[in-house]
Amino acid sequence: MRHLRLTKAAGAILALLLAGCAHIPADKSQVAGPDFERAQHAASLALARDAWPDQEWWKQYQEPQLDALITRALKDNPTMAVAQTRIASAQAAVNTQRAAEGAQVDLAGGINRQRYSGTGLFPEPIGGNWFNDVSVQARASYDFDWWGKHRAQIASAIGQANAARADAAQAAQTIAASVAQSYLRLQSLWAREENTREQIAVQRDVLSGRQLRLKQGLVNVDMVQGAEQDLANLNAQAESYATQAAREQEVLRALVGAHGDDFPKLARRQIPVEASAALPSRLGMELLARRPDLQAARWRVEAALGRAKAAETAFYPDLNLSASAGLDTVSVSKLLQWASRTGLVGAAFSLPIFDSGRLEAGLATVRAQRDELIADYNQAVVNAVRDVSQEAATLQGIAKQRNAQLQAFKAASTLEYNAQARLKAGLAESAAVLQARLALLRQRDNGIQLFDADLQTQVALIKALGGGYRAEPLQAANDQQNTRAIAK
Repeated sequence: MRHLRLTKAAGAILALLLAGCAHIPADKSQVAGPDFERAQHAASLALARDAWPDQEWWKQYQEPQLDALITRALKDNPTMAVAQTRIASAQAAVNTQRAAEGAQVDLAGGINRQRYSGTGLFPEPIGGNWFNDVSVQARASYDFDWWGKHRAQIASAIGQANAARADAAQAAQTIAASVAQSYLRLQSLWAREENTREQIAVQRDVLSGRQLRLKQGLVNVDMVQGAEQDLANLNAQAESYATQAAREQEVLRALVGAHGDDFPKLARRQIPVEASAALPSRLGMELLARRPDLQAARWRVEAALGRAKAAETAFYPDLNLSASAGLDTVSVSKLLQWASRTGLVGAAFSLPIFDSGRLEAGLATVRAQRDELIADYNQAVVNAVRDVSQEAATLQGIAKQRNAQLQAFKAASTLEYNAQARLKAGLAESAAVLQARLALLRQRDNGIQLFDADLQTQVALIKALGGGYRAEPLQAANDQQNTRAIAK
Protein backbone atom coordinates (compact mmCIF):
# COMPACT_ATOMS: atom_id res chain seq x y z
CA MET A 1 0.00 0.00 0.00
CA ARG A 2 2.85 2.36 0.82
CA HIS A 3 4.44 1.62 -2.56
CA LEU A 4 1.11 2.31 -4.27
CA ARG A 5 0.76 5.66 -2.49
CA LEU A 6 4.29 6.65 -3.51
CA THR A 7 3.56 5.68 -7.10
CA LYS A 8 0.37 7.77 -7.15
CA ALA A 9 2.19 10.72 -5.60
CA ALA A 10 4.99 10.51 -8.15
CA GLY A 11 2.43 10.32 -10.96
CA ALA A 12 0.60 13.36 -9.64
CA ILE A 13 3.85 15.34 -9.36
CA LEU A 14 4.82 14.33 -12.90
CA ALA A 15 1.40 15.38 -14.20
CA LEU A 16 1.72 18.75 -12.46
CA LEU A 17 5.18 19.28 -13.96
CA LEU A 18 3.93 18.43 -17.42
CA ALA A 19 1.01 20.80 -17.04
CA GLY A 20 3.25 23.51 -15.67
CA CYS A 21 5.84 23.29 -18.43
CA ALA A 22 3.17 23.31 -21.14
CA HIS A 23 1.60 26.53 -19.89
CA ILE A 24 2.23 29.51 -22.20
CA PRO A 25 1.65 33.05 -20.89
CA ALA A 26 -1.45 34.64 -22.39
CA ASP A 27 -0.86 36.91 -25.35
CA LYS A 28 -2.14 40.30 -24.22
CA SER A 29 -1.27 42.18 -27.38
CA GLN A 30 -3.66 45.00 -28.24
CA VAL A 31 -2.16 45.73 -31.68
CA ALA A 32 -4.64 45.01 -34.47
CA GLY A 33 -4.14 44.85 -38.21
CA PRO A 34 -5.03 47.79 -40.47
CA ASP A 35 -8.62 48.63 -41.34
CA PHE A 36 -8.54 48.56 -45.13
CA GLU A 37 -12.07 49.92 -45.35
CA ARG A 38 -10.63 53.18 -44.09
CA ALA A 39 -7.54 53.00 -46.31
CA GLN A 40 -9.12 55.26 -48.89
CA HIS A 41 -8.43 58.71 -50.27
CA ALA A 42 -11.06 61.43 -50.20
CA ALA A 43 -13.87 61.15 -52.74
CA SER A 44 -13.10 64.68 -53.95
CA LEU A 45 -9.72 63.51 -55.30
CA ALA A 46 -10.28 62.48 -58.91
CA LEU A 47 -7.97 62.82 -61.90
CA ALA A 48 -8.35 62.37 -65.63
CA ARG A 49 -8.25 58.56 -65.58
CA ASP A 50 -9.42 55.91 -63.12
CA ALA A 51 -6.53 53.44 -63.32
CA TRP A 52 -3.48 51.98 -61.62
CA PRO A 53 -0.03 52.58 -63.17
CA ASP A 54 1.20 50.27 -65.92
CA GLN A 55 4.28 48.15 -65.23
CA GLU A 56 6.36 50.23 -67.66
CA TRP A 57 4.59 53.49 -66.90
CA TRP A 58 7.47 55.67 -68.15
CA LYS A 59 6.72 54.72 -71.76
CA GLN A 60 3.70 57.01 -71.73
CA TYR A 61 6.12 59.93 -72.18
CA GLN A 62 7.25 58.46 -75.53
CA GLU A 63 10.92 59.20 -74.88
CA PRO A 64 13.32 56.49 -76.16
CA GLN A 65 16.15 58.15 -74.24
CA LEU A 66 14.19 57.82 -71.00
CA ASP A 67 13.37 54.17 -71.78
CA ALA A 68 17.06 53.39 -72.33
CA LEU A 69 18.14 55.17 -69.15
CA ILE A 70 15.65 53.35 -66.92
CA THR A 71 16.51 49.99 -68.50
CA ARG A 72 20.19 50.59 -67.86
CA ALA A 73 19.59 51.83 -64.30
CA LEU A 74 17.57 48.73 -63.40
CA LYS A 75 20.42 46.60 -64.70
CA ASP A 76 23.54 48.44 -63.52
CA ASN A 77 22.56 50.47 -60.46
CA PRO A 78 24.50 49.17 -57.41
CA THR A 79 21.34 49.29 -55.31
CA MET A 80 19.85 46.48 -57.38
CA ALA A 81 22.98 44.37 -56.86
CA VAL A 82 22.64 44.85 -53.09
CA ALA A 83 18.96 43.87 -53.24
CA GLN A 84 19.77 40.69 -55.15
CA THR A 85 22.43 39.64 -52.64
CA ARG A 86 19.93 40.12 -49.81
CA ILE A 87 17.45 37.90 -51.63
CA ALA A 88 20.12 35.21 -52.03
CA SER A 89 21.04 35.46 -48.34
CA ALA A 90 17.40 35.18 -47.24
CA GLN A 91 16.81 32.18 -49.52
CA ALA A 92 19.90 30.51 -48.08
CA ALA A 93 18.39 30.96 -44.61
CA VAL A 94 15.20 29.23 -45.81
CA ASN A 95 17.23 26.30 -47.15
CA THR A 96 19.12 26.10 -43.86
CA GLN A 97 15.90 25.87 -41.86
CA ARG A 98 14.48 23.24 -44.19
CA ALA A 99 17.67 21.21 -43.95
CA ALA A 100 17.31 21.08 -40.14
CA GLU A 101 13.90 19.41 -40.45
CA GLY A 102 13.25 15.65 -40.52
CA ALA A 103 15.76 12.82 -40.80
CA GLN A 104 19.52 13.19 -40.66
CA VAL A 105 21.85 10.34 -41.75
CA ASP A 106 25.62 10.41 -41.78
CA LEU A 107 28.56 8.02 -41.98
CA ALA A 108 31.55 8.37 -39.65
CA GLY A 109 34.77 6.45 -39.39
CA GLY A 110 37.99 6.69 -37.48
CA ILE A 111 41.23 4.94 -36.61
CA ASN A 112 43.31 5.55 -33.51
CA ARG A 113 46.44 3.94 -32.05
CA GLN A 114 46.77 4.35 -28.29
CA ARG A 115 49.12 3.10 -25.59
CA TYR A 116 47.42 2.29 -22.31
CA SER A 117 49.25 3.00 -19.06
CA GLY A 118 50.88 0.04 -17.39
CA THR A 119 49.99 1.45 -13.97
CA GLY A 120 46.54 2.73 -14.84
CA LEU A 121 43.02 1.37 -14.76
CA PHE A 122 43.63 -1.48 -17.22
CA PRO A 123 45.99 -4.32 -16.14
CA GLU A 124 48.10 -6.42 -18.46
CA PRO A 125 47.86 -7.45 -21.25
CA ILE A 126 46.05 -4.15 -22.06
CA GLY A 127 48.08 -1.99 -19.72
CA GLY A 128 51.52 -1.14 -21.01
CA ASN A 129 50.76 -1.99 -24.65
CA TRP A 130 49.67 -0.28 -27.86
CA PHE A 131 46.30 -1.03 -29.45
CA ASN A 132 44.42 0.07 -32.52
CA ASP A 133 40.82 1.34 -32.41
CA VAL A 134 39.07 1.16 -35.78
CA SER A 135 35.42 2.12 -36.22
CA VAL A 136 32.90 2.65 -39.03
CA GLN A 137 29.47 3.87 -38.00
CA ALA A 138 26.24 4.91 -39.72
CA ARG A 139 24.19 7.28 -37.59
CA ALA A 140 20.59 8.42 -38.03
CA SER A 141 18.40 10.84 -36.13
CA TYR A 142 14.92 12.21 -36.61
CA ASP A 143 13.33 15.29 -35.16
CA PHE A 144 9.58 14.73 -35.10
CA ASP A 145 8.89 18.45 -34.63
CA TRP A 146 6.12 17.58 -32.19
CA TRP A 147 5.04 21.17 -31.56
CA GLY A 148 5.77 22.73 -34.96
CA LYS A 149 8.98 24.57 -34.02
CA HIS A 150 10.78 23.82 -37.29
CA ARG A 151 7.67 24.60 -39.32
CA ALA A 152 7.41 27.96 -37.59
CA GLN A 153 11.09 28.68 -38.18
CA ILE A 154 10.74 27.78 -41.86
CA ALA A 155 7.69 30.04 -42.16
CA SER A 156 9.66 32.85 -40.53
CA ALA A 157 12.58 32.38 -42.93
CA ILE A 158 10.21 32.31 -45.91
CA GLY A 159 8.69 35.57 -44.66
CA GLN A 160 12.11 37.19 -44.58
CA ALA A 161 12.92 35.90 -48.07
CA ASN A 162 9.65 37.26 -49.47
CA ALA A 163 10.30 40.58 -47.70
CA ALA A 164 13.71 40.74 -49.39
CA ARG A 165 12.08 40.16 -52.79
CA ALA A 166 9.55 42.91 -52.11
CA ASP A 167 12.39 45.20 -51.00
CA ALA A 168 14.10 44.54 -54.33
CA ALA A 169 10.91 45.46 -56.18
CA GLN A 170 10.65 48.63 -54.10
CA ALA A 171 14.26 49.49 -54.93
CA ALA A 172 13.51 49.03 -58.64
CA GLN A 173 10.47 51.31 -58.44
CA THR A 174 12.44 53.95 -56.55
CA ILE A 175 15.26 53.87 -59.11
CA ALA A 176 12.85 54.08 -62.06
CA ALA A 177 11.03 57.03 -60.49
CA SER A 178 14.28 58.80 -59.63
CA VAL A 179 15.63 58.38 -63.18
CA ALA A 180 12.38 59.64 -64.68
CA GLN A 181 12.19 62.66 -62.40
CA SER A 182 15.83 63.54 -63.01
CA TYR A 183 15.46 63.17 -66.79
CA LEU A 184 12.27 65.24 -66.90
CA ARG A 185 13.85 67.90 -64.69
CA LEU A 186 16.86 68.01 -67.02
CA GLN A 187 14.61 68.55 -70.04
CA SER A 188 12.82 71.33 -68.17
CA LEU A 189 16.11 73.05 -67.29
CA TRP A 190 17.23 72.88 -70.90
CA ALA A 191 13.92 74.34 -72.05
CA ARG A 192 14.10 77.16 -69.49
CA GLU A 193 17.70 77.91 -70.49
CA GLU A 194 16.71 78.08 -74.17
CA ASN A 195 13.75 80.31 -73.37
CA THR A 196 16.00 82.59 -71.31
CA ARG A 197 18.46 82.82 -74.22
CA GLU A 198 15.57 84.07 -76.35
CA GLN A 199 14.78 86.68 -73.69
CA ILE A 200 18.43 87.74 -73.71
CA ALA A 201 18.29 88.33 -77.47
CA VAL A 202 15.17 90.45 -77.11
CA GLN A 203 16.64 92.34 -74.15
CA ARG A 204 19.74 93.18 -76.20
CA ASP A 205 17.45 94.77 -78.78
CA VAL A 206 15.75 96.70 -75.99
CA LEU A 207 19.13 97.92 -74.73
CA SER A 208 20.28 98.90 -78.23
CA GLY A 209 17.10 100.89 -78.76
CA ARG A 210 17.46 102.76 -75.49
CA GLN A 211 21.12 103.52 -76.16
CA LEU A 212 20.13 105.00 -79.53
CA ARG A 213 17.36 107.04 -77.95
CA LEU A 214 19.80 108.23 -75.27
CA LYS A 215 22.05 109.64 -77.96
CA GLN A 216 19.04 111.40 -79.41
CA GLY A 217 18.19 112.79 -75.99
CA LEU A 218 14.84 111.01 -75.86
CA VAL A 219 15.54 108.99 -72.66
CA ASN A 220 17.70 109.43 -69.60
CA VAL A 221 20.67 107.33 -68.59
CA ASP A 222 18.67 105.54 -65.86
CA MET A 223 16.54 103.78 -68.45
CA VAL A 224 19.66 102.54 -70.23
CA GLN A 225 21.17 101.31 -66.99
CA GLY A 226 17.90 99.58 -66.12
CA ALA A 227 18.00 97.71 -69.45
CA GLU A 228 21.62 96.74 -68.78
CA GLN A 229 20.66 95.43 -65.36
CA ASP A 230 17.82 93.36 -66.82
CA LEU A 231 20.21 91.90 -69.40
CA ALA A 232 22.75 90.98 -66.71
CA ASN A 233 20.03 89.27 -64.66
CA LEU A 234 18.92 87.23 -67.65
CA ASN A 235 22.51 86.17 -68.41
CA ALA A 236 22.96 85.09 -64.80
CA GLN A 237 19.68 83.15 -64.94
CA ALA A 238 20.70 81.36 -68.14
CA GLU A 239 24.03 80.34 -66.59
CA SER A 240 22.21 79.13 -63.49
CA TYR A 241 20.00 76.86 -65.60
CA ALA A 242 23.06 75.55 -67.45
CA THR A 243 24.78 74.76 -64.14
CA GLN A 244 21.70 73.01 -62.76
CA ALA A 245 21.42 70.98 -65.96
CA ALA A 246 25.04 69.88 -65.64
CA ARG A 247 24.42 68.80 -62.05
CA GLU A 248 21.30 66.92 -63.12
CA GLN A 249 23.30 65.05 -65.75
CA GLU A 250 25.64 63.87 -63.00
CA VAL A 251 22.64 62.71 -60.99
CA LEU A 252 21.51 60.68 -63.98
CA ARG A 253 24.99 59.27 -64.49
CA ALA A 254 25.07 58.02 -60.90
CA LEU A 255 21.56 56.57 -61.11
CA VAL A 256 22.34 54.49 -64.18
CA GLY A 257 25.66 53.36 -62.68
CA ALA A 258 27.74 54.65 -65.59
CA HIS A 259 31.33 55.85 -65.68
CA GLY A 260 32.12 59.32 -66.89
CA ASP A 261 33.44 58.13 -70.26
CA ASP A 262 30.59 55.78 -71.17
CA PHE A 263 27.69 57.89 -69.97
CA PRO A 264 25.25 58.27 -72.87
CA LYS A 265 24.96 61.74 -74.33
CA LEU A 266 21.54 63.26 -73.91
CA ALA A 267 21.98 65.50 -76.95
CA ARG A 268 18.35 65.67 -77.94
CA ARG A 269 16.48 68.35 -76.06
CA GLN A 270 12.77 67.78 -76.17
CA ILE A 271 9.93 68.38 -73.77
CA PRO A 272 8.12 65.04 -73.27
CA VAL A 273 4.61 64.61 -74.57
CA GLU A 274 1.66 65.46 -72.37
CA ALA A 275 0.46 62.47 -70.32
CA SER A 276 -2.79 62.41 -68.38
CA ALA A 277 -2.47 61.52 -64.72
CA ALA A 278 -4.38 58.52 -63.35
CA LEU A 279 -5.80 57.75 -59.91
CA PRO A 280 -7.87 54.66 -58.99
CA SER A 281 -11.25 55.47 -57.52
CA ARG A 282 -10.71 52.90 -54.73
CA LEU A 283 -7.54 51.91 -52.87
CA GLY A 284 -8.32 49.52 -50.00
CA MET A 285 -6.80 46.04 -50.13
CA GLU A 286 -5.58 46.59 -53.69
CA LEU A 287 -3.08 49.13 -52.36
CA LEU A 288 -1.39 46.35 -50.36
CA ALA A 289 -0.86 44.25 -53.49
CA ARG A 290 0.34 47.28 -55.46
CA ARG A 291 2.91 48.67 -53.03
CA PRO A 292 6.09 46.57 -52.69
CA ASP A 293 7.05 48.36 -49.47
CA LEU A 294 3.73 47.32 -47.90
CA GLN A 295 4.29 43.77 -49.11
CA ALA A 296 7.74 43.81 -47.49
CA ALA A 297 6.27 45.12 -44.23
CA ARG A 298 3.57 42.45 -44.24
CA TRP A 299 6.07 39.66 -44.89
CA ARG A 300 8.20 40.89 -42.00
CA VAL A 301 5.11 40.57 -39.81
CA GLU A 302 4.65 37.02 -41.13
CA ALA A 303 8.26 36.27 -40.18
CA ALA A 304 7.68 37.70 -36.70
CA LEU A 305 4.57 35.52 -36.27
CA GLY A 306 6.72 32.50 -37.11
CA ARG A 307 9.34 33.51 -34.56
CA ALA A 308 6.66 33.95 -31.91
CA LYS A 309 5.25 30.50 -32.66
CA ALA A 310 8.73 28.97 -32.44
CA ALA A 311 9.29 30.71 -29.09
CA GLU A 312 6.07 29.20 -27.74
CA THR A 313 7.26 25.66 -28.51
CA ALA A 314 10.11 26.13 -26.03
CA PHE A 315 7.54 25.66 -23.24
CA TYR A 316 6.73 22.11 -24.36
CA PRO A 317 8.69 18.88 -23.75
CA ASP A 318 11.17 17.97 -26.46
CA LEU A 319 11.80 14.37 -27.57
CA ASN A 320 14.38 13.35 -30.16
CA LEU A 321 15.22 9.83 -31.34
CA SER A 322 18.58 8.65 -32.62
CA ALA A 323 20.13 5.39 -33.74
CA SER A 324 23.48 4.17 -34.99
CA ALA A 325 24.98 0.93 -36.27
CA GLY A 326 28.51 0.12 -37.23
CA LEU A 327 31.71 -1.80 -36.67
CA ASP A 328 34.36 -1.32 -34.01
CA THR A 329 37.50 -3.33 -33.30
CA VAL A 330 41.04 -3.07 -31.95
CA SER A 331 42.40 -4.99 -34.95
CA VAL A 332 41.97 -3.92 -38.55
CA SER A 333 41.89 -7.56 -39.69
CA LYS A 334 38.80 -8.21 -37.51
CA LEU A 335 36.85 -5.10 -38.58
CA LEU A 336 34.52 -6.95 -40.94
CA GLN A 337 33.77 -9.82 -38.54
CA TRP A 338 30.21 -10.20 -37.25
CA ALA A 339 31.44 -9.95 -33.68
CA SER A 340 32.73 -6.40 -34.35
CA ARG A 341 29.25 -5.02 -34.86
CA THR A 342 27.91 -2.26 -32.63
CA GLY A 343 24.46 -0.69 -32.34
CA LEU A 344 22.71 2.07 -30.46
CA VAL A 345 19.13 3.24 -30.16
CA GLY A 346 18.48 6.24 -27.99
CA ALA A 347 16.03 8.92 -27.08
CA ALA A 348 16.67 12.37 -25.65
CA PHE A 349 13.97 14.04 -23.58
CA SER A 350 14.01 17.54 -22.15
CA LEU A 351 11.37 19.17 -19.98
CA PRO A 352 11.46 22.83 -18.87
CA ILE A 353 10.54 23.05 -15.19
CA PHE A 354 12.17 26.13 -13.67
CA ASP A 355 14.32 28.70 -15.48
CA SER A 356 13.84 31.89 -13.43
CA GLY A 357 11.45 33.28 -16.06
CA ARG A 358 13.84 33.10 -19.00
CA LEU A 359 11.30 31.46 -21.30
CA GLU A 360 8.61 33.98 -20.41
CA ALA A 361 11.02 36.87 -20.94
CA GLY A 362 12.16 35.48 -24.29
CA LEU A 363 8.60 34.99 -25.47
CA ALA A 364 7.61 38.46 -24.30
CA THR A 365 10.53 39.93 -26.26
CA VAL A 366 9.54 38.13 -29.46
CA ARG A 367 5.92 39.15 -29.05
CA ALA A 368 6.91 42.77 -28.46
CA GLN A 369 9.02 42.72 -31.63
CA ARG A 370 6.04 41.24 -33.49
CA ASP A 371 3.74 43.98 -32.19
CA GLU A 372 6.27 46.63 -33.19
CA LEU A 373 6.36 45.28 -36.75
CA ILE A 374 2.54 45.18 -36.89
CA ALA A 375 2.40 48.79 -35.71
CA ASP A 376 5.00 49.74 -38.32
CA TYR A 377 2.95 47.95 -40.95
CA ASN A 378 -0.21 49.81 -39.92
CA GLN A 379 1.67 53.12 -40.05
CA ALA A 380 3.07 52.23 -43.48
CA VAL A 381 -0.48 51.70 -44.78
CA VAL A 382 -1.54 55.10 -43.41
CA ASN A 383 1.55 56.74 -44.93
CA ALA A 384 0.84 55.09 -48.31
CA VAL A 385 -2.70 56.48 -48.39
CA ARG A 386 -1.38 59.88 -47.31
CA ASP A 387 1.25 59.87 -50.08
CA VAL A 388 -1.36 59.05 -52.71
CA SER A 389 -3.75 61.70 -51.42
CA GLN A 390 -1.10 64.41 -51.21
CA GLU A 391 0.19 63.83 -54.74
CA ALA A 392 -3.32 63.66 -56.16
CA ALA A 393 -4.28 66.88 -54.41
CA THR A 394 -1.12 68.54 -55.72
CA LEU A 395 -1.92 67.44 -59.27
CA GLN A 396 -5.40 68.89 -58.97
CA GLY A 397 -3.93 72.19 -57.82
CA ILE A 398 -1.32 72.23 -60.58
CA ALA A 399 -4.04 71.58 -63.17
CA LYS A 400 -5.88 74.70 -62.01
CA GLN A 401 -2.66 76.74 -62.06
CA ARG A 402 -1.88 75.54 -65.58
CA ASN A 403 -5.34 76.55 -66.78
CA ALA A 404 -4.89 80.02 -65.29
CA GLN A 405 -1.38 80.30 -66.74
CA LEU A 406 -2.65 79.24 -70.15
CA GLN A 407 -5.10 82.12 -70.09
CA ALA A 408 -2.28 84.50 -69.14
CA PHE A 409 -0.12 83.13 -71.97
CA LYS A 410 -2.95 83.61 -74.46
CA ALA A 411 -3.42 87.18 -73.24
CA ALA A 412 0.32 87.89 -73.60
CA SER A 413 0.29 86.35 -77.08
CA THR A 414 -2.62 88.61 -78.06
CA LEU A 415 -0.79 91.67 -76.74
CA GLU A 416 2.30 90.79 -78.77
CA TYR A 417 0.18 90.27 -81.90
CA ASN A 418 -1.54 93.61 -81.40
CA ALA A 419 1.80 95.36 -80.85
CA GLN A 420 3.13 93.86 -84.08
CA ALA A 421 0.03 95.05 -85.92
CA ARG A 422 0.33 98.57 -84.56
CA LEU A 423 4.02 98.64 -85.50
CA LYS A 424 3.20 97.70 -89.08
CA ALA A 425 0.53 100.39 -89.16
CA GLY A 426 3.00 102.96 -87.87
CA LEU A 427 0.99 103.43 -84.66
CA ALA A 428 3.59 102.03 -82.23
CA GLU A 429 7.34 101.89 -81.72
CA SER A 430 9.48 98.78 -81.83
CA ALA A 431 10.11 99.13 -78.08
CA ALA A 432 6.48 98.26 -77.40
CA VAL A 433 6.78 95.10 -79.52
CA LEU A 434 9.96 94.08 -77.68
CA GLN A 435 8.33 94.56 -74.28
CA ALA A 436 5.32 92.51 -75.39
CA ARG A 437 7.69 89.80 -76.62
CA LEU A 438 9.50 89.72 -73.28
CA ALA A 439 6.19 89.41 -71.46
CA LEU A 440 5.22 86.48 -73.66
CA LEU A 441 8.55 84.71 -73.05
CA ARG A 442 8.16 85.18 -69.30
CA GLN A 443 4.73 83.54 -69.49
CA ARG A 444 6.28 80.70 -71.48
CA ASP A 445 8.84 80.21 -68.69
CA ASN A 446 5.99 80.04 -66.17
CA GLY A 447 4.34 77.40 -68.33
CA ILE A 448 7.52 75.33 -68.48
CA GLN A 449 7.82 75.48 -64.69
CA LEU A 450 4.24 74.32 -64.18
CA PHE A 451 4.62 71.58 -66.78
CA ASP A 452 7.71 70.31 -64.98
CA ALA A 453 5.88 70.44 -61.64
CA ASP A 454 3.04 68.46 -63.20
CA LEU A 455 5.42 65.79 -64.56
CA GLN A 456 7.34 65.54 -61.29
CA THR A 457 4.12 65.09 -59.32
CA GLN A 458 2.79 62.56 -61.82
CA VAL A 459 5.86 60.39 -61.25
CA ALA A 460 5.56 60.85 -57.47
CA LEU A 461 1.92 59.71 -57.62
CA ILE A 462 2.86 56.71 -59.77
CA LYS A 463 5.48 55.75 -57.19
CA ALA A 464 2.95 56.23 -54.36
CA LEU A 465 0.60 53.84 -56.20
CA GLY A 466 3.31 51.18 -56.43
CA GLY A 467 4.82 52.01 -59.82
CA GLY A 468 3.08 49.18 -61.67
CA TYR A 469 4.10 46.51 -59.14
CA ARG A 470 1.59 43.73 -58.49
CA ALA A 471 1.97 40.89 -55.99
CA GLU A 472 1.69 37.34 -57.27
CA PRO A 473 -2.00 36.36 -57.80
CA LEU A 474 -2.00 33.62 -55.15
CA GLN A 475 -0.15 35.84 -52.73
CA ALA A 476 -2.55 38.73 -53.35
CA ALA A 477 -5.56 36.44 -52.89
CA ASN A 478 -4.26 35.40 -49.46
CA ASP A 479 -3.51 38.96 -48.33
CA GLN A 480 -6.87 39.50 -46.67
CA GLN A 481 -6.70 36.19 -44.80
CA ASN A 482 -3.13 36.91 -43.69
CA THR A 483 -4.03 40.40 -42.59
CA ARG A 484 -6.81 39.04 -40.43
CA ALA A 485 -4.30 36.63 -38.88
CA ILE A 486 -2.09 39.59 -38.04
CA ALA A 487 -4.90 41.14 -36.05
CA LYS A 488 -5.40 38.03 -33.89
